[in-house]
Amino acid sequence: MIGGDAGGMSAASQARRRRSADDLSIVAFERGRFTSYSACGIPYWVGGLVEERDELIARTPAVFRDDFDIDVRTRHEVVDIDLDRREVIAVALDEGRREVREPFDQLVYATGAVPVHPHWAQEGISGVFGVQTLDDGDALHAWLQRDPKPARAVVVGGGYIGVEMAEAMINRGLAVTLVERGAQPMSTVDPDMGALVADKLRSLGIEVLSGRTVTGLGHDGGVVSAVHTAEGSIPADIVVLGLGIKPNTALARTAGLPLGPTGGIRVDLRMRVVGAPGVWAAGDCVESVHRVTGRPVHIALGTHANKQGRVAGINIGGGYATFPGVIGTAVTRVCDLEVARTGLLSKEAEAAGFAFVTASVESTNRAGYFPGADPMTVKLLAERGTGRLLGAQIVGRSEAAKRIDPLAVALWNKMTVEDMVGLDLGYAPPYAPVWDPVLIAARKAVEALGIH
Repeated sequence: MIGGDAGGMSAASQARRRRSADDLSIVAFERGRFTSYSACGIPYWVGGLVEERDELIARTPAVFRDDFDIDVRTRHEVVDIDLDRREVIAVALDEGRREVREPFDQLVYATGAVPVHPHWAQEGISGVFGVQTLDDGDALHAWLQRDPKPARAVVVGGGYIGVEMAEAMINRGLAVTLVERGAQPMSTVDPDMGALVADKLRSLGIEVLSGRTVTGLGHDGGVVSAVHTAEGSIPADIVVLGLGIKPNTALARTAGLPLGPTGGIRVDLRMRVVGAPGVWAAGDCVESVHRVTGRPVHIALGTHANKQGRVAGINIGGGYATFPGVIGTAVTRVCDLEVARTGLLSKEAEAAGFAFVTASVESTNRAGYFPGADPMTVKLLAERGTGRLLGAQIVGRSEAAKRIDPLAVALWNKMTVEDMVGLDLGYAPPYAPVWDPVLIAARKAVEALGIH
């Protein structure tokens, strides 16, 4: 296993469940110090909602070694793969980069993704952080404890990590500016829905600067002091990069493993690397098939990584399993505002060549008269002609985000919005209006299609 987080260790665990240590030796190389942790939980630990870092760790290296008979080697970086000799070459980072060669019959490539680092962030300036691994989170957390403590944070990029880290910095008492190149933060939803997120960020005291492109960094003795844009400079004691991620495939490319149009590794339904017998891949380093468009996509989510690793491990262990594809269901939260999406955004539906309608509704999470009723906005995309659901987005407060789940199920199963109007969803005043917001949105989409 190359990589000790979701994809790699899910594969290792599943393979071990099917084959004993006497029958199958498993070695896992991990460049960092941790295994099987929640990278998605890092902003909540940094922001103080999760008290201890180790609460994010599902299984430690010691647990894998002692309970699963998996030889986990942390702080070992794989630097080469020799497919002809069937061995990986690693260096022990804490032992003077001592070289280690390990033969394999089956190889799982699960290196994850790496944060996008623009040229201006690669200048060796301290105080600039990506947030991809728990080691990254550890370094950022330590920087916040330095003396004197940082007072001004600039978050560059307004995606999931960007908005979550902006809130974390506010919770830590810093003054925060979020710089976003696009018209709105949260490009993972349509601009009209992203505007709701921007309003919430501003209400928290976060300065949101949209339509700005960062051109460089200022520093004082090698420590970051400012973020430069064409419109001026922004003071900063810490900079967090939220510019997205890309598949970590440099090692795969060097080894000659095939990459797809998204930059991820090409795999078949069983997670076998195409054209490389005995080599498997899982997690954020691979590309998947989108079930709506049928096209390859790179959508990095822990849910996908765990499922893909499980599939690879079952197959390695002698079973049979396939990975059916993705639809990109994701949720996040900004303070009490919940954001969710599944399927295609409007721009994605256009790029895929769909003719479609959109329908947006405002409703409440509970019966309007019930205490705690809060507003939410639901937006659906439906294909003209067929009425098939193509995508959905939700922005609202308490209990809004998880309403994306019935929409994801409907989309997964190629339901039409007309079918959805009749869904038998749960109702009681503390939980929903008599017409759930999902059903109201489906009705409005039916009307937009001119079906009734």
